[in-house]
Amino acid sequence: MPRNSSRRPAHNPAPQGQSQLRIIGGRWRGRKLQFAPVEGLRPTGDRLRETLFNWLQFHLPGARCLDLFAGSGALGLEALSRGADAVDFVELNRRAAQTLTEQLQVLQADNGRVHHSSAADFLTRAEGDYDIVFVDPPFAGDLWQEALTALAPHLRDGALVYVETPRDNQLVTPAGWQLEKEKKAGQVQMRLFTCGQPGSS
Repeated sequence: MPRNSSRRPAHNPAPQGQSQLRIIGGRWRGRKLQFAPVEGLRPTGDRLRETLFNWLQFHLPGARCLDLFAGSGALGLEALSRGADAVDFVELNRRAAQTLTEQLQVLQADNGRVHHSSAADFLTRAEGDYDIVFVDPPFAGDLWQEALTALAPHLRDGALVYVETPRDNQLVTPAGWQLEKEKKAGQVQMRLFTCGQPGSS
């Protein structure tokens, strides 16, 4: 995989067996990165990412973030590009995790860490709390509810959790969570929650 992508014309195709995503804002704006074309891996599209990061723009600088089903890493990489202090990328598929590690090396982003693990296993041993979390698992897996329940103890009071699901998918959120933003686009539903402690106002 080429290490100096800045010298490559923007229209160059991805290497065989790889797919591309484009960072749309921040210090790496316009950079094209590779990701492994793993079955079920579905990077959040440019328009949805633009909406999401408009919602998050004032919360990202200095934030500690978690990309819980990282896949291509599109959400976590966008967060780093826009000023997040650190991002933990959690990805079960070995090939996808390795490709994401390589892309962080290309970007010289030492504040991004890749964890080759299931979301459930990672959350049983995670240390510290998060300011912003992205929950966008493969749609076929029906993993949202389990993830949100396990995630709750790892959030700072006032943390933001983004959840991407199929359109009209029903969620039961932990106590103290409040829906802040919501949008439907095609067959996708975007939701952003603020997470307070149970009983807090």
